[in-house]
Amino acid sequence: QVQLVESGGGLVQSGGSLRLSCAASGSIFSIYTMAWYRQAPGKQRRLVAAISSGGITNYADSVKGRFTISRDNAKNTLYLQMNSLKPEDTAVYYCNAAATTRQAMGVIGDYWGQGTQVTVSS
Repeated sequence: QVQLVESGGGLVQSGGSLRLSCAASGSIFSIYTMAWYRQAPGKQRRLVAAISSGGITNYADSVKGRFTISRDNAKNTLYLQMNSLKPEDTAVYYCNAAATTRQAMGVIGDYWGQGTQVTVSS
């Protein structure tokens, strides 16, 4: 199995910055695409940003130019630098990873973290 643990959420004023981290651990063989999703109260979980194992990135239009996704493959860690935060960025942010384990190297599993709350006050 693969465990994902997010950290770095919190309360910040509008215009402020936060950096989220997601550490992957467990019986990891290989990690492919990693991504951040968010879910606001009463709304569906939506993709914020994704990054391939080779570093190709993709962003939701609402965060382009403000958020930066990155990863450290040696540390199996995903990051999300969030700048110029707005109240509408308030949500629970979830880390997601497509990965294989040493026990099942031919099967790509879909793994989720427990989420971290980001609250942006106006």
